[in-house]
Amino acid sequence: MEYVYELPRQFEYSLEMNFDFIVSRYEGAYKNIMISGLGGSAIGGDILRTYSLQKAGIPVLVNRDYDVPQFVSRNTLFFAVSYSGNTEETLSSYQQALDKGASIICVTSGGKLAVMAEKDGHAVVRIPAGLVPRAATGYLFAPIALILDKMGILQGVEKDVEETIDVLKNLRETLNPGVDVPANQAKVIAGAMKNSIPVIWGSVGSSETAAMRWKAQINENAKSPAYYNVFPELNHNEIVGFEVPPEFLANFTVIVLKDSHDSERIKRRMEISRGIIQNRVKDVIEVNSTGESFLARFYSLAYVGDYASVYLAMEYGLNPTPVKVIDYLKAELAKAGP
Repeated sequence: MEYVYELPRQFEYSLEMNFDFIVSRYEGAYKNIMISGLGGSAIGGDILRTYSLQKAGIPVLVNRDYDVPQFVSRNTLFFAVSYSGNTEETLSSYQQALDKGASIICVTSGGKLAVMAEKDGHAVVRIPAGLVPRAATGYLFAPIALILDKMGILQGVEKDVEETIDVLKNLRETLNPGVDVPANQAKVIAGAMKNSIPVIWGSVGSSETAAMRWKAQINENAKSPAYYNVFPELNHNEIVGFEVPPEFLANFTVIVLKDSHDSERIKRRMEISRGIIQNRVKDVIEVNSTGESFLARFYSLAYVGDYASVYLAMEYGLNPTPVKVIDYLKAELAKAGP
């Protein structure tokens, strides 16, 4: 709960950071930007990708793999992001980007990545340690966005971050454990999701990353399966899959993330889709964004999901923090060597 409550402080901390030493070294005409990371260290890249759609004149892409795409070159600004600094896929992609001559900036709390980058002469943005990666989205997103703002690739980031801080602080006053149902939306949603399969629907280019975030937070915090999809794509396939088996569909809880900037056609799709499924699933719940900037609206949706995922863990009597399955998987991989 402390991790979730303190998210606004991560943005405040990022605004206090000085990135001049990085910007002066990385001025150049880049053709693309790549964020390479996994799990909680990659979600910041996806936020940046959608945030940049209306702001950046060059593509921003996310890489979740050991290997980097063929197009990565000297014209690529490459951010290697690993909260621990020891994510093996990110270390591999860093080395490949290095071999291809990309301009590399690392965002990490330390670990092997920081050592490698400093040895190779690449910039390291050091962020505070002591969190789990999924709880550090402010640290893993805001510094990158602020650097790109100072480089002239994005505009207005500081103002958007400041608004996001205000929106999150206002939201947490209604989402924190001291507020009970029905006033606490996150607790209401957690209660609805209990003993069901959550399905999160967002819309492309606006709430898609928020839907992804909800899914991942439910997986890691509540130790529960969850799935997500986006409009309008889901209206071309997934919506057809709500016919059989009826006894299974009756255990679905569908969460629809609605952004105030969704197009009228998307809003109409959401309305029709709800009508199609509402008598076939356990529940359909709508969550509306707040704020003016894309960043504030995104985080207003994601923040409700962060809290709801922790409350769902509590509903199941589980500790949300450990991820024992991931720890086991990493240990088994380590036995096989690099």
